[in-house]
Amino acid sequence: MDGKRETLQKTLKPHWVWALALGSAIGWGAFVQPITWMESAGPLGVIIGFFIGALLMLLIAVSFGFLIKSFPVSGGGFAYAYISLGRTHAFISGWFLTLGYICIVALNASAFALMIKFVFPRIIENIPLYQIAGWDVYLTEIIVATLVLGVFGYSNFRGSSLSGSIQFIFCIIMIGAIFALLLFVGIQPSAGFQNIKPLFPNDTTAIAAIISIVAIAPWAFVGFDNVPQTAEEFNFPAKKAFTLIVFAILAAAALYSLMIIATSMVRPWEGVVSEEHIWGTGYIIQELLGPLGLAILAVALAMGIFTGLNGFIISSSRLMFSMARAKILPEAFGKLHPKYNTPYWGIIFAVGMAMAAPWFGREALLWVVDMSSIGVTIAYFYTCYAAFTLFKTKKDHTFNEKKHILGPGKKILAFLGMAASATFLGLLLIPGSPAFLGFESRISLVIWIVLGAIFYIFKRKDFNSIPEKEMNYHILGKEEIEIEREKE
Repeated sequence: MDGKRETLQKTLKPHWVWALALGSAIGWGAFVQPITWMESAGPLGVIIGFFIGALLMLLIAVSFGFLIKSFPVSGGGFAYAYISLGRTHAFISGWFLTLGYICIVALNASAFALMIKFVFPRIIENIPLYQIAGWDVYLTEIIVATLVLGVFGYSNFRGSSLSGSIQFIFCIIMIGAIFALLLFVGIQPSAGFQNIKPLFPNDTTAIAAIISIVAIAPWAFVGFDNVPQTAEEFNFPAKKAFTLIVFAILAAAALYSLMIIATSMVRPWEGVVSEEHIWGTGYIIQELLGPLGLAILAVALAMGIFTGLNGFIISSSRLMFSMARAKILPEAFGKLHPKYNTPYWGIIFAVGMAMAAPWFGREALLWVVDMSSIGVTIAYFYTCYAAFTLFKTKKDHTFNEKKHILGPGKKILAFLGMAASATFLGLLLIPGSPAFLGFESRISLVIWIVLGAIFYIFKRKDFNSIPEKEMNYHILGKEEIEIEREKE
């Protein structure tokens, strides 16, 4: 083989990995977006939409669980696209995922600055610089986002044990804050379930309302796919990953729903959505519970942001590490720190790119993040397709026990996961759908595709010159693509 293959240390515990999936899925949106979601679908429409979305994500998770067990390596959708469709598709999946992960890191950092802007406006609204797409950019806002990125970049630099334990602690605090908020809202005389009505908006049908929420499921639950990015670092059997993903997705749907219930109980939600506030959820919670309620909500939001930052820095650096081992990215991204054994160049790059984002304003960043949902959905499709091709419905003369595994039921689930992924992709790209990308996001998508095409043209010769067995070794850690057989 050409060169040594770097490998990551197996330090991640099961509850850390569960927290990685849950904390990455429950980001700033659960605490910032409830008012916006209720305007589109009403309280019950949002809750039903999220649970339907969770079930669709579980279909996709079946394929992830199978592939993690058989290929416990960093790379996730990048590695699975390589297994099923080869190098070019692996590059496409990896290219889009890299952008998606880094953008989510940047958006979480700007969300933290937004929270500080609401709680302490005099701190953030200082030293105005310029305006982009109607958004005032302040130097202090950039400094806050940069500092929080630096802190989490450093903690990731120090090793996966530190970042994993931090992730779990933050998740527990976030869950506790959500339940505390629900309790304090519930005991207020003016609050209650009577404020939740009407359950759906009056200007649309219940089905259309629910579909508008189902359409954002890939964005709402993105994060469970961080688990395969860390598969190489599990200190437990990889077959447990599927169970951890399932519990994380269901917990995420439940926490989203609890935040909708808590928010809609404060006062009649139709009156709230007609008002304009920089942070609608924070405004009405503060109005009802005062500084204590706002502090609890701020803690929950901060933990959601921190777990998202931490989780996606981990994933983006592991993805780039895997792509560097495959000789797609520069060799430096495949190097591990001599002391901490972390892919430090990937961490530095992800944090550095995210630090540049606040200078462009939050609205401009949202355009790119909306577009990056395409990349995550593409990776879901590749993963389900890989599992679909590896499952066989019956044993016959063409059966190769090294490359296929019997599983008619799982093959159907993998196909349904492909269908769900294709549906999500259609909702993002088909004009008129409730999740259709805005004009600016579509322009961002075209730019990223063109950049990827240019990069691939320059790298294609080197990338395709590597022998198949050597490429298998660099990406999967073994020369042959072998599947772990189910026990009879």
